[in-house]
Amino acid sequence: MHLSKATVRTGHASRYLQQLCKHWSHKFRVDFDPHKGRVPFNDSAEVTFTADDAGLTMVLSVADPAQQVRMQGVIDDHLKRFAFREELDIVWTD
Repeated sequence: MHLSKATVRTGHASRYLQQLCKHWSHKFRVDFDPHKGRVPFNDSAEVTFTADDAGLTMVLSVADPAQQVRMQGVIDDHLKRFAFREELDIVWTD
C-alpha cells in the first residue's frame, strides 16, 4: 500500500470530518465519530480522518500509486466544497 498524508489547519475539523463521512456513507461502508473516521472507497483505496483542535489529518492508502493523485483530488474537492467559507491549505506528502 502507498500512503500519503495531509494535515489541514482549521477550527472546524470535526465538522468537516463528519460531513465528509456522512456524504460518503451513501455509497460506502463508513465508520466515524466526531474525532475519527474511515472511508473505504474500494478494496484498494481508503482514507482515514482525525480531527483535533489543530485541524484535520487525512491519511490516504492506495494499492496502485496511479490512483493516489486522483484520489487526493477527489478528497480535496469534497473538503473544499464543505469548507467554502474558508481558504484551506491542503498539501499531501508521501
